[in-house]
Amino acid sequence: MPSQVPPDGRLAVFPGSFDPLTNGHVDIVLRSAHLFERIVVAVLVNAEKQPLFSAEERVSMIREVFQEYPNIEVDRFDGLLVDYARAKRASAIVRGLRAVSDFEYEFQMALMNRHLEPTLETVFMMPAEQYTYLSSRLIKEVFRLGGEVRGLVPSVVEDRMRRKASAAR
Repeated sequence: MPSQVPPDGRLAVFPGSFDPLTNGHVDIVLRSAHLFERIVVAVLVNAEKQPLFSAEERVSMIREVFQEYPNIEVDRFDGLLVDYARAKRASAIVRGLRAVSDFEYEFQMALMNRHLEPTLETVFMMPAEQYTYLSSRLIKEVFRLGGEVRGLVPSVVEDRMRRKASAAR
């Protein structure tokens, strides 16, 4: 059912698991913050996945990364993204596209979201070239195998990954 409350054209939601937040995510959030008055980085809580970081840990790290940006908020959600966006009165969803391989899935999701909430637009953004190969899954795998992730994730994320690995030993 379409929203009864008109959307706030200045607000966009950037959803994702952000497990962990990468510098590619940071790049998209900061560039989105120039297009919209407010951006909500919405951390998806998915009970079926086994994340490296809890939702609370991810929210905390992302808030720390963007603490100097008053127009960037961090929240968590579960369920349908369109329901969350409707409740926030968002006018847009921001999604990152790293490669052509991302497009088909994102295109399907955008069309379904439009079907569920016609007033909600999807804005696709590409990260800066140096981050096009980054994914949270790849970062976790490289880190787990002892590879270097400095420069690929914010320093607060790298520090927490190292602490978590030390605690697991």
